[in-house]
Amino acid sequence: MNTQDISKSSVKMIGSNGQISLGKEFAGRQVLVEEREPGVWLIRTARIIPDNELWLHEAGAKRDLDRALDIALSTKPEEINDLDALSRKINSDEHKS
Repeated sequence: MNTQDISKSSVKMIGSNGQISLGKEFAGRQVLVEEREPGVWLIRTARIIPDNELWLHEAGAKRDLDRALDIALSTKPEEINDLDALSRKINSDEHKS
């Protein structure tokens, strides 16, 4: 059964500090709270992506990062000091892709 098909209701008390406890299973999670109308809220768990990390979720970014990691892991420390050798390695890897 899909968890979205399950509708649960419970009564919660808003504390004097304005907080509601949703339960330990949601501890540390970020949520979106939408006020649909006065006294009616929709609360949804969410994952927020900072603007400066959004590029990581664009098409091609995973491929480029995987390629960069492969090059880094296969590069010997002495090649790092030889920029000509490192450049040749990167260029030869580009032609393989």
